[in-house]
Amino acid sequence: MISKKTIIASVTAAAATLLMAGAVFAADAVGTITTQKIMFQHPKFEQVQKQLKDISATKQKEAQSAIDKETDDKKKAQIYQSKRQELAVEEQKLMDPIFKDINLAIRTVANQKKLTVIVDKEAVFFGGVDITDDVIAELKKK
Repeated sequence: MISKKTIIASVTAAAATLLMAGAVFAADAVGTITTQKIMFQHPKFEQVQKQLKDISATKQKEAQSAIDKETDDKKKAQIYQSKRQELAVEEQKLMDPIFKDINLAIRTVANQKKLTVIVDKEAVFFGGVDITDDVIAELKKK
C-alpha cells in the first residue's frame, strides 16, 4: 500500500519538475528590432551610400562605353552582367563593416538586457522587448 507521504512527495516532485521546466522556457527573453531603422541610423550608412552611388555611376559609364563599342548582343549582355557583378562585390565590401557593427551592437544590447532571442519586429505578432533605439545608441557610441 502506498502511503500518503509517498503520494505527497511524488506530487510535489512532479509539480517542482513542471515549474522548473516552465522557468527554463520563460528564461528565453525575446527582443525585437527594426532592422532598417538601425541600418539607416548607422553613423557610416550615408557615407557608404554616397560611395555606392558614385561607384554605380562609374560602372554604368564603363558598361555603356563598352556596350556602345560592341555589336554582338550576347557580348553586350555579358558586359552588363559583369559590371553588375562588380558593383555587387563593391557593395558587399562597403556594407560588410556596417553589418558587423550592427551585429555586435545587437549582441551587446541583448547581453546587457539579458535577452536570449532577437528577431525582426516585422516577424513578431505580439510581445517582445523592442531594443531598436538601444542598438542605435550603442552604434553611435563608437
